[in-house]
Amino acid sequence: MVDAAGIHHCADPVLKPAIVEKFIRAVGSPDPLTVTIRAGNRVVLVSPPKTPDQAMALVRRYVGHAMVRVGVTQYPAGLGVSDVSELKPDLVDACANIRMGTTLFGKVYRIVVKWYGTPADQAFGDAIEAWKTGYFDGKYVFDEPDPGSLPPRKGAPGDSDQPVKTDDAPKPATSADSGAQPAKEPDDPNKAGIRIDLTGIGVGKPK
Repeated sequence: MVDAAGIHHCADPVLKPAIVEKFIRAVGSPDPLTVTIRAGNRVVLVSPPKTPDQAMALVRRYVGHAMVRVGVTQYPAGLGVSDVSELKPDLVDACANIRMGTTLFGKVYRIVVKWYGTPADQAFGDAIEAWKTGYFDGKYVFDEPDPGSLPPRKGAPGDSDQPVKTDDAPKPATSADSGAQPAKEPDDPNKAGIRIDLTGIGVGKPK
């Protein structure tokens, strides 16, 4: 298990520590070698890897055929690569995984906060759901551009990693207002929805 000091040392410095901690608590695995594999709504049962080589062998075997999440942050393996040979052992290195995961989640969180116009708990919850499924507002969120820093907000400064503006512009409609329905998951396993469920595969212990 990576301790709090290690998490803060490795995390993307742009993301506030409070958000990093909430993110890790919500989606994280205590074992950096954890590989979670889903095919549609089914968890693929595999023997928990005991070494980085075993973990990477699992990742390479299933990327492109199923949705694969890896490591402390359950990072989406295969993102941005076109061939399994491009996958790097950084995925199962605790610190590197935290850095990559918090950097990617920071983008997802900023996308959701900008859409809501507020860093409220609901925005964070939807960002976590977007991390798990890969989708927000009907779009594959990992491929969306980073909106960048958001303007300062008046109020409690520690609520979010990126404060938001408090002008009089109309607040974007929520999904409840618009009646929007969640997007259906595509057949592409690299863009398939996922909900982390570690109970079906167990957690291996690194040497």
